[in-house]
Amino acid sequence: MSEKMGLQKVNRKRLWLLLLVLLFILGAFSLVSCLNAQEVHSSIPEEFTPVMTYEVLSEFPHDPQAFTQGLVYHEGFLYESTGLYGESSLRKVDLETGKVLEQLDMADEFFAEGLAIYENKLYQLTWREGTGFIYSLEDFALFDQFTYQTEGWGLAHDGQHLIMSDGTNKLYFLDPGSMQIMETIEVTFMGEAITRLNELEYIRGELFANIWQKDYIVRIDPETGDVLGILDLTGILPEELQTPETDVLNGIAYDPAADRLFITGKRWQRLYEIRLLPSAFPFPNINN
Repeated sequence: MSEKMGLQKVNRKRLWLLLLVLLFILGAFSLVSCLNAQEVHSSIPEEFTPVMTYEVLSEFPHDPQAFTQGLVYHEGFLYESTGLYGESSLRKVDLETGKVLEQLDMADEFFAEGLAIYENKLYQLTWREGTGFIYSLEDFALFDQFTYQTEGWGLAHDGQHLIMSDGTNKLYFLDPGSMQIMETIEVTFMGEAITRLNELEYIRGELFANIWQKDYIVRIDPETGDVLGILDLTGILPEELQTPETDVLNGIAYDPAADRLFITGKRWQRLYEIRLLPSAFPFPNINN
């Protein structure tokens, strides 16, 4: 009898050990699956090649009348600055539907440009008016305004500074409190100045910048101004979605929580979530 009870105890221990091993295997498999799924759907790779191409992961509606100048993703919504005299606006947009949830129209004498969100405030540039506006993120109430001596093109932030482009190869690092220039860097690639830097986005310690009138985005080292690589987005907007009003690629937004990268352009009918992929092509000519 005692031998039988002893065998039962041994069998129970073996059963528990087998169950623990099975649970460990299932847990490890689940973790690997999650990591693989995250890698597949990740927009930004851990390592870049000098030239990157893209894969479209998702498409979303975009207002074809929106002359996109600045684009930001924040807590599930897109915030967009649209340009042109008499048409400039600040918008809050539903990502999935493209519906404008809130809109502030600017006075006709302003041509809106870059946009950034910093500490629950929206910072919006204007093109040639030398005036920027600071709004409440919650309700678009005007908080303050500021001035600058250059043209206003793109705007982003690195957690400490607002970073502004003006169409040249210069980037200006501004104190968000005083809006004074704290530092200026010049963007170069192989010793050549890279101009027409437009819409900006700060992603994983680098600055991504649209090159105006090109289907290229450059990755910039914010410490040195060196171009680290090029994203070639040629052909991202299909010909059948282009109209006489369709304008250039311009609009970069990044969702750091889900590692999603969004791209659109001026008067485009679509906004794209893309994944960056290695490319074997040589560097394209980004300055001509």
